[in-house]
Amino acid sequence: MSFSSVLIANRGEIARRVIRACSERGLRSIAVYSEADADAAFVREADHAVLIGPASPLHSYLDVERILAAAKESGAEAVHPGYGFLSERADFARAVADAGLVWIGPSADVIEVMGRKDRARELAERAGVPVTARFDEGDVPADAYPVLVKAAAGGGGKGMHVVRDPADLEAAIATARREASSAFGDDTLLIETYVERGKHVEVQVLADAAGNVVALADRDCSAQRRHQKIVEEAPAPFLDASVHAKLRDASIALCKEVGYTNAGTVEYLVTPDGNAYFLEMNTRLQVEHPVTEEVTGIDLVQAQLDVAAGRSLQVTQDEVEVRGHAIEVRVYAEDPYAGFLPQSGTIDGLVWPDDARIEAAFDGPGVVTTSYDPMVAKIIVHGADREAARLRLIDALDEAAVFGLVTNLGFARRLVASPEFAAGEVHTSWLDGDEAAALLEPPPLPVEAMRVAADVLAAGPADPSPFALADGWRSAGPSAARRVALMDLDGVSHWVDAVVETPHALWHKHASGAVTVVWQGQPWVLTPPDPMRQGRDHSLAGDAEVTAPMPGTVLSIDVVQGDTVTAGQRLGTVEAMKMELALTAPHDGVVTEVEAKTGDQVKLGQHLLTVEASES
Repeated sequence: MSFSSVLIANRGEIARRVIRACSERGLRSIAVYSEADADAAFVREADHAVLIGPASPLHSYLDVERILAAAKESGAEAVHPGYGFLSERADFARAVADAGLVWIGPSADVIEVMGRKDRARELAERAGVPVTARFDEGDVPADAYPVLVKAAAGGGGKGMHVVRDPADLEAAIATARREASSAFGDDTLLIETYVERGKHVEVQVLADAAGNVVALADRDCSAQRRHQKIVEEAPAPFLDASVHAKLRDASIALCKEVGYTNAGTVEYLVTPDGNAYFLEMNTRLQVEHPVTEEVTGIDLVQAQLDVAAGRSLQVTQDEVEVRGHAIEVRVYAEDPYAGFLPQSGTIDGLVWPDDARIEAAFDGPGVVTTSYDPMVAKIIVHGADREAARLRLIDALDEAAVFGLVTNLGFARRLVASPEFAAGEVHTSWLDGDEAAALLEPPPLPVEAMRVAADVLAAGPADPSPFALADGWRSAGPSAARRVALMDLDGVSHWVDAVVETPHALWHKHASGAVTVVWQGQPWVLTPPDPMRQGRDHSLAGDAEVTAPMPGTVLSIDVVQGDTVTAGQRLGTVEAMKMELALTAPHDGVVTEVEAKTGDQVKLGQHLLTVEASES
């Protein structure tokens, strides 16, 4: 089972992470990449790289035959799947083994069983792990609500919907079934009791072929939007020691029941009163694995390589020690103030904090496309305790910037700095409810950002003459502040004093003369005033026009020209970056134009349909 070369069947930051581990171990790393990733950092860093297809994941990162062909061409002896894509596909694991390669993960049989939430649930019950009540689609009692409809196959929040009203169940089932079929090729669903105000807590496990199993630090991943994690931390805070022990013992029991090997994660919902219910098991490395590494000192990727090579675990349960606290923020290309809509475009520049661990897909300028998950990077910090780690993370986020692309960086900073996060009050549905309403409102333009922009613009062009400096110097008396006019993206003008000593902020001056200032993670674009400009219209489309809410693929158009519709009625669906959004009627009226069809690739703001309002 020994091997000297590893093909990484993935991309982005996780490919870079595995490449780094291979380099440290003296193993040859082999990257596979799509045409869209030809200039990506992970391709440059690998010892060898093989082009496997076009940007579409279906014809590149999800194409088993192309990846196996790349393994044969490059002389790979082992395959690491990373996470996402094919990492939890039993057929891929089986094909790798059948090709005579070492699979760095659990066996195909275990992936197959645990990859389905319905079968995993049955195994959990057999192992004595508590589960929530389950219902048949046609037999959900009226007093069972709220319930959670979720896909039996796959994960990542796909095909998952909370239903609070019996009248909404049928529509939720139809949507979840369509999403599950599209994402996983399997439309089987589960309907279970939904745990209100639950905490998402998971346990990192490691197991070897000899039957040894250890449970490492648990993690809290409750800060989520649309079932997608934003902030993760280890160990899970604000839990009694008895709950930590219960989660550890249940996870070990489940691993032994199924004969698990390699790294994995057992996920639970923990209620406010300390009860824990099994959610699912992820048979792979997790995005948030760095926080566990930070508090235990155990390199999980190295451990995966060891187990795959037939070695026994290097640590026993009694030797697992948790030191301090670690928190991770996922930096996504998305707009938190527009429903967390995924974004795509060009990154003009990046600034990462020095005093933090960075796992990033990019080191500098690059392109975020609609073909893949919009995660740009992870920022991880460690502290002596949770509060120390939280404060350190706030400082790190203040020192980070992404220029040229809308991200959640500023929002994440506000979330981590909020009193609710500090007090541990954030649960899995917190960001989707009224409790977080204020946090989801765009912050006002801060005077600090305006002062930095004023200082940059007042500096003018480079000139060695002291008389060219716009610093307010006077021959007699103290320097005078220079007032600078600025305009924001809404066309509002501001008069600001340019001062020599500006607040600490990150900025980027564009060739157009505009300045992007990042203050506490949030970018602000300010320009010199243009007398010909009357303000920017963010809504170029008329009230009757339905436009693409994000760049992506049209999944369906559900109306035809001449149809009468009501306000809020679904007109179609657009999908991109693992997210499905409904196109809805802006008002009662008649569909007068249909400019899109199923399968179209559309741009942000592209006109798709027109609904002329009914006369009142």
